Amino acid sequence: MPDMKKYDKILNALDELLGKKKLQTISVSEIAQAAGIGKGSIYYYFPSKDAIFEALIKRKYEAPIETAKDLAKETQISPFTRMAMIFAACRSSSATFLSQRNTSEQETLQESTWLHQKYLKHLIFELKPVLTAIIQQGIENEEIHFEYPSALAEIVLIILSVKLDNMLVPSTPEEIEETLQGLVSLLEKGTENPSGSLKFLTLTL
Repeated sequence: MPDMKKYDKILNALDELLGKKKLQTISVSEIAQAAGIGKGSIYYYFPSKDAIFEALIKRKYEAPIETAKDLAKETQISPFTRMAMIFAACRSSSATFLSQRNTSEQETLQESTWLHQKYLKHLIFELKPVLTAIIQQGIENEEIHFEYPSALAEIVLIILSVKLDNMLVPSTPEEIEETLQGLVSLLEKGTENPSGSLKFLTLTL
């Protein structure tokens, strides 16, 4: 049975090394040395360096994703309020990750973008079914009127991820605000909610 302490040591080691070096220059041997375990032990837990990084991503977003899953069960709370809480939790986690990566002088723009894309992919993949369930609950309660809950969840997550993290498509604060206002307006019209009724969503973003 896997030793979770060693598992976490490996992730901690890679996380620490990422603050000092480019991911592409970090070897499995260095990760093992930083973790204080043998290189052979690494492969007992992970088949490759990329697999370690993927696990690190998963751990970084574990808290907001678990929050999202818990919120999906809180059917007594408005679906839009739950959506706002999920967005706030994920933005906080993403901002923390980006601030950590920006402290690395060794990291190139290309690698920073690659790391960022990995995080966005994981975030959207994990949150789409959760957000879809919340939207579906809103439809069943007649709070939301929309035929494609899964598509709506994906659209919202992609727009928010790209705009709020502001790396893939750099924008000014004014441009970001305009996009968010546009998204809220489309949500109001698409879900047949009164104009201005979902403005509170932007307050958490």
